[in-house]
Amino acid sequence: MDCLAGVAHAPAAAILRRSVLYTTSRRGDRNGGLKLRAKIVEENDPLLQSAIDSASLRFRETHRPKPLFVDPYAGCFVPPNAQMDMMQCSHHYCVATKFMDDKLLRTVNHIDGLKQVVLLTDGMDTRPYRLSWPTSTIIFNVSPELVFKRAAEKLQGVGAKIPRSCLSLHVPLESSDIQKSLRAKGFNDNQPSIWAMQGLPLMTLANFEDILLTVSGLAMNGCFFLGELPAWLAETEIGTKTSARTWLEKLFMNSGFRVDMICFDEVARSLGKELAPGRYKNILFSAEQLRFSDDQMKLGGRNS
Repeated sequence: MDCLAGVAHAPAAAILRRSVLYTTSRRGDRNGGLKLRAKIVEENDPLLQSAIDSASLRFRETHRPKPLFVDPYAGCFVPPNAQMDMMQCSHHYCVATKFMDDKLLRTVNHIDGLKQVVLLTDGMDTRPYRLSWPTSTIIFNVSPELVFKRAAEKLQGVGAKIPRSCLSLHVPLESSDIQKSLRAKGFNDNQPSIWAMQGLPLMTLANFEDILLTVSGLAMNGCFFLGELPAWLAETEIGTKTSARTWLEKLFMNSGFRVDMICFDEVARSLGKELAPGRYKNILFSAEQLRFSDDQMKLGGRNS
């Protein structure tokens, strides 16, 4: 079955109406390849509402008779009058969330020395709290600062705790240099890592190319990058599965990644679930870094 069945394109006008200001900066090498600035206006900002909408989907999934996952903290973000979803089918977002949860935990539990997890999120991602991370895992959360701060207050209010002996660190999406900020927080690009993106606000294809540049500069050879990519980034090239897959492979290979486009239907079937009808806005992917990180390149140069 076509992996793109039900994938929707967000109209350009809808994207431009977001009250977020982005700037990107590309440099001659891969260091500091990403500079994103996001300004969030107050209460009814689309970024904040989008994060709440995603939390609502996790809340509804949690309260289904046989949930794909349990998010005990999603409810603290959801309005008290939220409607429960009695549908038997699973939402694409929840299938993607389950896929990413499983891939993250399977990878950190089976690769020796993998203690660094980087989450590129909407600011309300509860994975640092709800997943059973191995001892000494360090979770870096790159997300809009205002959304993250509001989420942190809510989580503190319900007593959410990071697993013992683990550490969660926030890196504001508004940082002038994401690579530098991650390193300042203790990220070591000469150690294994895994990267996951879900809900990170993007405005243009150039924004995502800069993210790829950033991940490529920090992720060691063999590290994984997985997540959801807005389908509208592919523009008209996503008309067929073949062209979309080719476009995706070229996009990722330009930054040194081998990528697989994951079929929602296949994931749902493997989980014994049926996808909910309707169109969805994202592509699910899993990629592996084929290049060396910047630190690995420097060490190689010194040892040659």
